[in-house]
Amino acid sequence: MTAEELWKKSNISGTYEAWAFGEASDKLADLVVQGIKTATCSAYDLYLINNEPLPQAGDYSVILNSREEAVCIIKTIKVTVTEFSKVSDEHAFKEGEGDRSLEYWRKVHVNFLTNELASVNKTFDENTKVVCEEFEVVYK
Repeated sequence: MTAEELWKKSNISGTYEAWAFGEASDKLADLVVQGIKTATCSAYDLYLINNEPLPQAGDYSVILNSREEAVCIIKTIKVTVTEFSKVSDEHAFKEGEGDRSLEYWRKVHVNFLTNELASVNKTFDENTKVVCEEFEVVYK
């Protein structure tokens, strides 16, 4: 099913963005559908470079798998910008990956953010700002 088809079927009014998680999109989309993954993060600098607005509470997103098929609709409920080194245990747990520990989250996200920022000739360090987003599944 396409993002547009799922959106129409949901009868939710308003607008949405359709996107897939950057790495392991199928695995992460499945964690969202199961209700295990209720948060994500991204590099703040990418929003600036791409001149894109930050996500806002109340935003809707259609989550796609690696084949660009719609799997569910989420609603953003909280957005925080913070330094990588200040991301909380709670946020790491809500991201739902691995053993859900902050240690695991940091290990995975150092690699992810390093690669993402390198693609735009930026470097990653512990003070890199990240956009931490919490969400809930509103339709699947």
